[in-house]
Amino acid sequence: MNRIFLGIVLIAFGAAAWRQFGHVPAAGAKSPMEALSAAMISSAGGAVELAIGLVGVMTLFLGLMKVAEAGGLLVIIAKLIRPLMTRLFPDVPADHPAMGAMILNMSANALGLGNAATPFGIRAMQELDKLNTRPGTATNAMALFLAINTSGVTLLPTGVIAIRAAAGSADPAAILPTTLFATACSTIAAIVAAKLYQRFAPLGPADPAAAAIDRPWVREGGGADAGDASAGSGGGSGGADLAAAGRGYPLWASVLALAGIVALIPATIVWGRVVSPWILPGLMVGFLLFGALRRVAVYEVFVDGAKEGFQVALRIIPYLVAILVAVGMFRASGALDAMVGFLGGFTARFGLPAEALPMALLRPLSGSGAYGVMAAIIQDPATGPDSYVGYLVTTLQGSTETTFYVLAVYFGAVQVRRMRHALAAALTADVVAVIATVAICSWLFG
Repeated sequence: MNRIFLGIVLIAFGAAAWRQFGHVPAAGAKSPMEALSAAMISSAGGAVELAIGLVGVMTLFLGLMKVAEAGGLLVIIAKLIRPLMTRLFPDVPADHPAMGAMILNMSANALGLGNAATPFGIRAMQELDKLNTRPGTATNAMALFLAINTSGVTLLPTGVIAIRAAAGSADPAAILPTTLFATACSTIAAIVAAKLYQRFAPLGPADPAAAAIDRPWVREGGGADAGDASAGSGGGSGGADLAAAGRGYPLWASVLALAGIVALIPATIVWGRVVSPWILPGLMVGFLLFGALRRVAVYEVFVDGAKEGFQVALRIIPYLVAILVAVGMFRASGALDAMVGFLGGFTARFGLPAEALPMALLRPLSGSGAYGVMAAIIQDPATGPDSYVGYLVTTLQGSTETTFYVLAVYFGAVQVRRMRHALAAALTADVVAVIATVAICSWLFG
């Protein structure tokens, strides 16, 4: 990450400096270096605003997750998909709370609830860090989890459907099959890439300086030793309930649950627009009712879990400032426009026209930037949401993730500085997602 961060900043500075030398002053127009300076300041402020904006949703969903955990929902889910998860994550005990947190994160992403997925993902990283023998260094499980997270299968891209509807689309939910296909391909690519790349990225020796990192999520769970012990015993922060998870449910139960998920695919195509407004309220009511039925003091437990939201938001601010300032400089310097101009003629031959290329390039870097490009394209009367380019950019928005943002937030939450192969695996999945999006949109709408 050190090299990537420095490389983006240096490229942006070099591009702006080159343009500055040939700049002709004009009344009311900023020079390239002035635009670069303004982008740095606005991006830094935007990063803090983004972190503050996350406080509320993190507080809400970390509280709900605490209720679910206290009621034993994480144990139930972990037992249900144990056959698959234990094969994907052999280093994580099947009954460890990290399993349940990862599953809830993936479930929220599958429903297009990106903000809801973030608290679950941060909790999963904290639980995975309890098993980490190299503080400050990403484990294989962390890298695989984030690779899947940045490419997770989306059954219901609710936000993009709403955007298409607002832009006047005759069929806002038409991107459901294209999104599902693209994310399925990228998720398979993420898993294969993470498993393959980990062979070339060893953990390396322990860093004495990293060992001194303050890890309150480990200390509050009983310390590093307790966390390691829980890896073998099934204990840890989940307590006796997690220890009771045992060997999990029978294989037929897991297969039946998977079949139910697959059955949701046609349901999302038919009833997606009707169901989407119910998801968030239903999630909250379902978690609280589950806790109440399991005799959990839902209010007290919710408040206890919600307290973590403020601490997490403060912890990730420096990481967000760093990556968002670098991305803002890259855009303001003109380097992104130059890249589009250079690649646009080539990618157009393969179904990715120049007007959609900025979307593909920006999506891993900046969620707001990609959103702006998508909105501008589908609101343009000459293009619209129901053209080939409209379907293409909205599928990209719904099927790919802001990779650098996810890595900055999740690794920042557990103070991991050496991410090993996580970025390479995530970017591989991003490339596959773009290829799959072009392929499926060309077939259906080209």
